[in-house]
Amino acid sequence: MPLNVLVTGGAGYVGSTLSHLLLDRGHGVTVIDNLSFGGEALLGLRHHPGFTFQHGDITDDGLLETLFAEDAFDAVVHLAAIVGDPACAKQPDLAAKVNGTASEKLLAAARRHGVLRFIFASTCSNYGRMADGESYVDETSPLAPISLYAELKVAFEQRLIATNLANDRFCPTAIRCATVHGLSPRMRFDLTVNEFTRDLSAGKELEIFGPQFWRPYCHVRDIARAIELILMADPALVAGEVFNVGGTAENYTKGMLVEEILKVVPDGRIQFVARNEDPRDYRVNFDKIRRVLGFEISLTVPESIQSIHQALRQGLITDPFNVRHGNV
Repeated sequence: MPLNVLVTGGAGYVGSTLSHLLLDRGHGVTVIDNLSFGGEALLGLRHHPGFTFQHGDITDDGLLETLFAEDAFDAVVHLAAIVGDPACAKQPDLAAKVNGTASEKLLAAARRHGVLRFIFASTCSNYGRMADGESYVDETSPLAPISLYAELKVAFEQRLIATNLANDRFCPTAIRCATVHGLSPRMRFDLTVNEFTRDLSAGKELEIFGPQFWRPYCHVRDIARAIELILMADPALVAGEVFNVGGTAENYTKGMLVEEILKVVPDGRIQFVARNEDPRDYRVNFDKIRRVLGFEISLTVPESIQSIHQALRQGLITDPFNVRHGNV
């Protein structure tokens, strides 16, 4: 049955992809976004009968109350945030306000107005550094946030999941997303796969720090697919649950990523810089979401590299080094 979904941060990298996908699947979508990085990603949705846009900020309590009072939302997908370690380090007070206080108020408003489902986009950065470099972390592993960004994600994730103890119909779910990559209506080139592919495709020499350190990766469309799957799942399967979102085979070191890009850009110039310490070094297991919900990724890192390279070569993305393609 189609849902009426409020997507916070719906003009962003993940949010714009998700908004398009939800509308394609027959859901109603209301986006709230302050358009810090522009709104062009939503232009193609303006005349869709299921789409509504609200220009505003989740820190505006009055606007939130108006939104919830005027529309009966079945679900909230909470993506709005100061995203990433650099952005949060640069604006720590704003990060605490948006990722912390405003998120708490959004959750409270959703509960007051009878919203049944609430999905929060958290991050695999919550795991920090693996204690055992040969193992994988999963949803039961200790969390070790090493940045303000991850600390705020962990704090709200725990607050959200605790609401499930109220034993009512409310269905909260947190997703710990792998590092996202791939083409999106709101393109970002400050993400590892996208940035490395852009630089080598443009003929720049790429400087790689700590090529041996691991991260998991997931295509932006697969993040959106996982969210829609959770929205439609039996609440008994997802209420109060945390899911890593990605595919276990899609864990790569930076050095491995470069090897994949060089298959597409064989004349790429690389300079490796030794670094023996990195507070974030983790391989993630994604078996839970596959076992519980049957989720499988549909797009891999090599496929994403190929599509980004082609889009750049064909001129589909103009001025890829423009600051608008980043979050800082």
